[in-house]
Amino acid sequence: MIFGRLFLFRAEYFVSRFAKKATLASLSTRNSSTIFGLSSGFGKCGVSVIRVSGEASREILCRKTRLKSLPAARKALLTRIYHGRTNEMIDRGLLLWFPGPNSFTGEDTIEFHVHGGSAIIAAMYDSLAAFPEARIAEPGEFTKRAFYAGKMDLTEVEGLADLIHAETEAQRRQALRQANGQLATFYNGMRARLVKVIAGVEAYIDFAEDQDVDDGVLEGSVTEVRTLIEELKAHLNDNRRGERLRAGVRTAIVGAPNVGKSSLINLLSQRNVSIVTSIAGTTRDIVESHYDIGGYPVVLADTAGLRSKTDDVIESEGIVRAKAYVESADFVVLVIDASRIDCHDHVDSYVEQYIASIGLDKELLGNGMVVFNKCDLVDEKLLSKLRSSKKRYTLLSCENKSGLPELLSTMGTHLERLCGNPGIENPTITQERHRYHLKQCLDCLERYREYFTETPESARDLAIATHHLRNAVRSIGRITGSVETEEILDAIFSTFCIGK
Repeated sequence: MIFGRLFLFRAEYFVSRFAKKATLASLSTRNSSTIFGLSSGFGKCGVSVIRVSGEASREILCRKTRLKSLPAARKALLTRIYHGRTNEMIDRGLLLWFPGPNSFTGEDTIEFHVHGGSAIIAAMYDSLAAFPEARIAEPGEFTKRAFYAGKMDLTEVEGLADLIHAETEAQRRQALRQANGQLATFYNGMRARLVKVIAGVEAYIDFAEDQDVDDGVLEGSVTEVRTLIEELKAHLNDNRRGERLRAGVRTAIVGAPNVGKSSLINLLSQRNVSIVTSIAGTTRDIVESHYDIGGYPVVLADTAGLRSKTDDVIESEGIVRAKAYVESADFVVLVIDASRIDCHDHVDSYVEQYIASIGLDKELLGNGMVVFNKCDLVDEKLLSKLRSSKKRYTLLSCENKSGLPELLSTMGTHLERLCGNPGIENPTITQERHRYHLKQCLDCLERYREYFTETPESARDLAIATHHLRNAVRSIGRITGSVETEEILDAIFSTFCIGK
């Protein structure tokens, strides 16, 4: 049947392309209500922002302000704000009017900027709830409506959520790039190339007999798929930099008992996170704390002192947990007591023997650094020897804080290597969800390539081959939201607060 396969493909493509619009139409009943919520922080503050979105926004605006006409769009207006039911004035504040579709949600939207007292906010909520069409927004519902209106895709939604929760400069830069659509541009470009390949193969299937399609189409499709496979592999082979930056670099501080591990974590945090005593083996369990070092998020873990033998059952369990944490850590800081080194020792050999004595594999330090603590207790001759070593060691005194700037600088260099520089590098994978669907896409593309390289031409069924390509397109579509399920959407939008 001529045109059959091509028609089916085009129908599938356009359905996928306009999926969000179709979903929005199917949810028209659900979104018919007007929602409101506090978009600023909770608690007493100078100004609170209450957002309203939906069909009843125009009526709410006029009744709550007693304006005879709608104000100018996107311009702040100082006005009295009244209770919709009792007609009492609630506050005098700013009003911003965003008529749809040129608003965040794509719907008519109002923002009331009122004073941040709890009584004012309660009165505003009570007043808005008096309108039959209005209800309190669910977590993330404003952003969900923006997604359904085609204002952003799922990667931009996730980037916005990460931007709100960003605690360090590097996290902010990565989240901002994703929220601005750079990751979506990368995936949509890849998806568009796949759609073009499918269109060529489908055209070949339907028109090859009429000699209307070049015989090189199939060979070209395999070449393009091969290129996409290499690009996907390079994108996936990122050492999980984006995910590590988003969640924080898990860093284990390890060493023998009483070398200053707890003192180091207290120094970095400028507070007493861990107990410090002269008794060996004070720390028994993993003590984690979150830090911002050089703009990168770090989860520092103080661990039990490592030694080969102990009669203490609790300390023994702490050592087991410490070693397990080291194996799963992204970065390791090995702390050594400099005062225990003899001036005649070869420093590099001493470090290797030290690592072996505490039961660690020296290969673990491929992603780590060595810190010689208690340098205030050694003479200048030994310090010079440590500084002149072929391997770079960090010299520190937790007692007088000497060497702290060098420690932070060295850690910052390692962290940038582990997390990358989100300001200059290509967008990286930030969610395990993305990685899963990209691997699914890669698997489908490899099946397509193998089908042409391993199946004899006489036995090929191009319908089966294009099926692999369609599944690859669907996998990418699930990342951006071109193909979505309610379960995925609910999981993503639930991370937002009520007013977002």
